[in-house]
Amino acid sequence: MGVLCVAFFLEGLFASRLKSPSNDESVHMMAGRSYIATGKIIANPQHPPLLKELAGISLALAGIPWSDPAQASMERQPAGWEWAAGIKFVAESGVSRTLFWARLPILVLSSLMGVLIYLGGRELAGPIAGFAALFLFAADPTMLAHSYLVTTDAGVTVFNLLFLLALLRFLRQPSLFRLAAAGVALGLALSSKFSAIFLLPIAGALLVANWLWPLAIREEPGRPPLVILLSDMAFLCLAAILVIQICYFSWRGPVLYLHGLGRVNADHTASFRAYLGGQLKERFLSYFAMAWLLKEPLATIALATGGAIAALRSRTIPRLHKLFLLLPPLVFFVACSVWADDLGVRYEMPAMVFGYLAGGIALAALWKRSTIWRVVAAGSCLWVAAAAAGIYPDHLSYFNEAACLPGHLDRIGLDGGSRCGADWLADSNVDWGQSLPQLKSWLDRNAPGRTVRLEYFGTFPPAAYGIPFEPADPYMVPIPPPGIYVISSHWLSYASLLTGAKWLRDEPEAIIGHAYYIFEF
Repeated sequence: MGVLCVAFFLEGLFASRLKSPSNDESVHMMAGRSYIATGKIIANPQHPPLLKELAGISLALAGIPWSDPAQASMERQPAGWEWAAGIKFVAESGVSRTLFWARLPILVLSSLMGVLIYLGGRELAGPIAGFAALFLFAADPTMLAHSYLVTTDAGVTVFNLLFLLALLRFLRQPSLFRLAAAGVALGLALSSKFSAIFLLPIAGALLVANWLWPLAIREEPGRPPLVILLSDMAFLCLAAILVIQICYFSWRGPVLYLHGLGRVNADHTASFRAYLGGQLKERFLSYFAMAWLLKEPLATIALATGGAIAALRSRTIPRLHKLFLLLPPLVFFVACSVWADDLGVRYEMPAMVFGYLAGGIALAALWKRSTIWRVVAAGSCLWVAAAAAGIYPDHLSYFNEAACLPGHLDRIGLDGGSRCGADWLADSNVDWGQSLPQLKSWLDRNAPGRTVRLEYFGTFPPAAYGIPFEPADPYMVPIPPPGIYVISSHWLSYASLLTGAKWLRDEPEAIIGHAYYIFEF
């Protein structure tokens, strides 16, 4: 277990050193540092503060100061001021140094998720299932991609799983201490990302299910089961409220929390239309299903599906354990499909961890059968490991081999079907502004001193990495003037909808970081 967690940590650490700030990171780092310096939760209230605070504490311990002149008047800043302030903070503090220290606690937290997955798998089907689930997690490109980013997706996934495991432990061996621990974990999840609010109906359903199919006999004379259930839920919520108050540095924490909840998606463009497989819509109900089917390794998808079916049919796994395995991912997936903007598979991460648990059950069952099934299990593990190794260090852009079917078999390689990813999805599925250092290295080797025309998808300025460029508008250029054109894979996706600029569909001179397509005329 320890070896896999350390391997996950090291792979994320080495990859992070090659990556620039993703779209949201600068503002999160600035906000977190301001929280620790001022004790005020003002910047970026549309996300809860906990994960930003962890980054801010790390930055403070590293001696990176908070010196933004707006700190004394943050309340009076115009809307959206955080973005410019975030870029300024990171650039003036030193990009590499700031990224390292801000990302470090997020990476540690993500690595500890492996321990939780092992414990969950062991609880459901034994130590082999736990180890197998941990392996599927540790080699998953999406988890590796987000393991170090100073955003909310990895952190909320950790704390969601921590809460559900703590609640299951309480139901198995009820005690006030275990109930309090579950309540604290609930507060940590709620303080990480607003989507954790869906833990409340999940918790209620698991408490009701334990009333019907108890894991342990609980005798409390004079208290009807319904009263016990309601009091347990109330205690969980009270403990969570206390954690929220601590994270918001105020007894008014719940009020500030609700205010932030009302500002969810405040940064998103009202006219945004999602891209999926050559179509644009405000919302695709199939978006997150397609994202999972395209961006998870095929072996993981098969194992997760098989493991879920095996768990449902099992006579040895208790009903409450089956509900624990299947209900949370269902709720998280439906919540994404109905309420979340169609921006990236990262929103599904809280559901995806249960796929690793189900996959662990499938691998354990295969391992206990004949030699040929052990070969199948080993081959599946090699497939998943190859996906992580083949796409390194560009895990965020990973797509499985199905993305290139049926018409582009020649594009399938060690990185799966990542070469075809822009045909299917855009935004943080393909490029989130994270590959500027790799682009700079390529330009230094192949076009030293030349100014390129760049169609960039990101918030952190390429000039901070010394990239000389002019903004490009390739959609309006049927025949480009001479020069080097660098096109983000995000914008390349939308190019498939245009009749002009057919050169964007030609074979590029190079692909940098699986994110930038190079064309030269």
